[in-house]
Amino acid sequence: MNNLLLNRITINHDICHGKPCIRGLRYPVEMILELLSSGMNIEDLLEDYDDLEYEDILAVLSFATRLTQVKSILQLVSLNS
Repeated sequence: MNNLLLNRITINHDICHGKPCIRGLRYPVEMILELLSSGMNIEDLLEDYDDLEYEDILAVLSFATRLTQVKSILQLVSLNS
């Protein structure tokens, strides 16, 4: 994983209730993932959200990849209970 990309993902309890966001902006990682999974492509995102950069989207994907590299889904479920 590219740690420089992951540095673009920030967590601040005063922004979006502490959800992981892009560079302290009010763009939660989950929102970008939802837009991508709905069929929006990276170029569309960058056109619609002027303050986002290509590397921000790569950082979101890299962050999501890290989240899927857990040893057990059960551990995640028990943490959220």
